[in-house]
Amino acid sequence: MSDAPERTRAVLAGMGAPESLAEPLVAALGPGAAEELAEDPWRLLALPAVTPDQADFCARRALGDAASPDDPRRGRALVGRVLAAAAREGSTTVEERELGRALRGMRIADPGRAVEAAQEDGSAMVFEVFPEDADDGFEDGDVPEMPDPDRFVAPTRVGLAEQDLGEGLARLVGTSEPVMDPATAAETADAAAERLGEEFAPETTAAAIAALMRGVAVLRHGPGAGAAVRHTLACLAAAAEDSAVGLAVASPTAQSAAALNALLDGALRTAAPSAGAAGAESDDGANAAEPDASDEQDERDDGAGEEAGETPGEPARTGTGDGEAAPSPAVATGAVPLGRLLEAGSPVPAGIVVVTDAMALDVERAAALVEACEDGTHLVLLADPAEAPSARPGQVVRDVAESRLAAVADLPDAQPPGPIAALAAAVAEGELAPAQAPDKEVVAVPASSGAEAAHRALQLVGDSIPRALAIPAEQVQIIAATRGGEAGADALNRACKERFNPGPGALGGLDAGDRVLLAGGGPGYSAGDVGYLRTGPEGDDRPHVELPGASVPVPADPAHLRPGWAVTVAAAHGSHWPAAVAVFGPETRGSRPQVYTALTRGERHVSIVHAAGPELAEAVKEKASLPRTTRLRDVIREG
Repeated sequence: MSDAPERTRAVLAGMGAPESLAEPLVAALGPGAAEELAEDPWRLLALPAVTPDQADFCARRALGDAASPDDPRRGRALVGRVLAAAAREGSTTVEERELGRALRGMRIADPGRAVEAAQEDGSAMVFEVFPEDADDGFEDGDVPEMPDPDRFVAPTRVGLAEQDLGEGLARLVGTSEPVMDPATAAETADAAAERLGEEFAPETTAAAIAALMRGVAVLRHGPGAGAAVRHTLACLAAAAEDSAVGLAVASPTAQSAAALNALLDGALRTAAPSAGAAGAESDDGANAAEPDASDEQDERDDGAGEEAGETPGEPARTGTGDGEAAPSPAVATGAVPLGRLLEAGSPVPAGIVVVTDAMALDVERAAALVEACEDGTHLVLLADPAEAPSARPGQVVRDVAESRLAAVADLPDAQPPGPIAALAAAVAEGELAPAQAPDKEVVAVPASSGAEAAHRALQLVGDSIPRALAIPAEQVQIIAATRGGEAGADALNRACKERFNPGPGALGGLDAGDRVLLAGGGPGYSAGDVGYLRTGPEGDDRPHVELPGASVPVPADPAHLRPGWAVTVAAAHGSHWPAAVAVFGPETRGSRPQVYTALTRGERHVSIVHAAGPELAEAVKEKASLPRTTRLRDVIREG
């Protein structure tokens, strides 16, 4: 066992800081935390809970008269503090003048020097962006003056990811060619509709054609566009088959992939069978392969449409022996979680790559996706723009749609909309109104306090929804608007644990049978996945998690496990369940995107447990967006 926490505790004691900070600092700074702290006491600010004044106190204890407000180490740490706070709010960067104002408020006399110190340390990057509407013409033979660029400062990791993402998207746009001409694409869509025996709306066909024409496309949809999404993917599958370019479909999490596969219900099989798409079929409507016992993490049955013995998206071989034909790109017959698609290897061997629930994409995950796409790939982002942007830095869909380099099209909602879609549509317009739901698709449950809200939520999951709607408790997810408070995710998780799976908490407070949220990614799982904790095979002491769509539980890093009976809206983003219980406690302040996202996590049913008072409706009406500062549009434009 590492002695890093013990060494860190000794350094903390010497500077008058609580020794309880040792483990969090080792987690944040690594095993060399003690040495870093001894050299630079302001490294304490790596922990959001530590204030600048507290860090200054500890620095004076450690450094004596050498501690100064203008110490470059202090400036570097405070630059990191401001950038980290902006990143938690979803911004990828901070405008230099705004950063300077924040630093001067922390007694930094020379913000420029502090930024330089952060650059030299490698923790921050500075980017220059020239105004898009700058005058680049010549008048009366005079050479115009170059405009002053706007300067932005970003955390290095996030800044590099956003730069790579923008350049990668520009690469896809610049290297792609139409998959087929518009007339042929329209005929292919008509043939897909005929094979499905369903009528495709003209807007749906037009959106699919737009995606086939342009290297990057954003297809926007509302809460009731399930049929349009299904039809769009059927069109793209048929085009991918007819053009022999291949198709891969991914969703952010295991839950969203499972929900999409239920919606598709075999719709991607509208393409005529071919050597490149034929394969063994599993009961869940996707080609599947049994995992190899020697490598079950990498070859997992996740309903992706992979060929027998192949990983998702791998080309199917069309011949054997020395004279075999070239690989024919496979056409997916179902969706896979995005993390597993990227695990399967780079580049993704498909000429069309579709990502659904794309509002959940942050710049780092999106950059990894684009890097995995070969030149000429058509990337299609399906997204509901009324949802909140990713909980992590970036607003990828919005920035791509506004870049003017991507094709943008809208898919139609069902008419008339169902109760959940009608409720969500009203929220998108700023009104938190009761919904008409004769079959109890939407149920509002008022509560007078946080404690009552928590009680009602458990009652709904454990009794009311299973009994009235025949949806098992395992398929009902609690979505909490906050972490804290009597009706927050933390309190709800404790109550659910006690009711549904009491136990000693042998694994960091968890036991086999607990519902868990994965807070990080690893082989076979992604951050945001929710599943059930299981014991591993005999002789394997690692914790395993049973996830939707996977044939066997996957081993998980214990550090990634969190209670998952109740999750916050941010953690639920990009996922869907058959039923959801959205809990708004008295502490909820909320916004229109947050409320909308919470109410659209349930596919068949949503219960709204409401103890937030009239302020929640006011927030839906007045707080229409979550502003973020990003550079992606500029990077795409310059790329």
